[in-house]
Amino acid sequence: MNASSLDRYRVFRAVAETGNLTRAAEQLFLTQPAVSQALRKLEADLGSLLVIRTSRGIHLTPEGEQLYAHVEAAFRLLDAGERRLVEMQHLERGDVRIGASDTLCRYYLLPTLDAFHRAHPMVRLHVTNGTSRDTLAQLRSGAVDFGVVNLPVTGGDLLIVEGPPLQDGFVVGEALRGLADRPRQIAEIAQYPLLLLEQGSVTRSHFDRYFATHHVSVTPEIELGSLDLLGDFARIGLGVAGVVIPFVRSALERGELHQVIPVPPLSPHSIGLVARRDTPLSHAAQALMTALQQHPQIH
Repeated sequence: MNASSLDRYRVFRAVAETGNLTRAAEQLFLTQPAVSQALRKLEADLGSLLVIRTSRGIHLTPEGEQLYAHVEAAFRLLDAGERRLVEMQHLERGDVRIGASDTLCRYYLLPTLDAFHRAHPMVRLHVTNGTSRDTLAQLRSGAVDFGVVNLPVTGGDLLIVEGPPLQDGFVVGEALRGLADRPRQIAEIAQYPLLLLEQGSVTRSHFDRYFATHHVSVTPEIELGSLDLLGDFARIGLGVAGVVIPFVRSALERGELHQVIPVPPLSPHSIGLVARRDTPLSHAAQALMTALQQHPQIH
């Protein structure tokens, strides 16, 4: 259907509902001759008489009645679609699918999600958990709209927005508190049981690169899939945990964990927001990404 045909159906609908050419013309901001011409062209296109003109106004023929039922339903759907678009533009409706790890969800994503949901309660939020590599795979497959990952990541197909910096580090519980009394050479730290994330995560790769750069060979005593669990294991004295320091800040402040300062120091890295370059974000997804960029605090 071309634009001219749609306009003729719009004229037909107005005539059918008003029963008067003049009122239909006023409603559509057209002249009466233009309305009459559109009706004649529609009838010619369809090969059917649609309206009968009488002294009492316009009446639909049986063919016109049948057509009007479908035209009216079609325009109701179009009207509903336009209203939905407006609602989505004003964040009164929509869906956002986000990928992130458990830890990034808790300490970075959750506070902004809370504020966003309270401001836009009709926007549905869907969060998928996984490592940064999992999140990138879900993003490329279209399973999520954008992801929150540990940087660095690469890919010319990705739009990457750098977020807040994070500092990796080592922590111990009370049983190994003596290690935290002064800076320690990395080789000395490596002599203790090491608790690290499982291989495959970006954070684990930071620690592996750090040890390799300084020619220190390590075999972790325990490998876990959760930074929170690493902190818990360190707290009960099972070893030295490689963690992201901001994510254990509260335990450090309570004195449950103690930070071991390595020499040389670990380089910081950043959180990143990633989306596909070839896929435009919805209004809701773009609004949430903007909110995360504007409130980059780690909680």
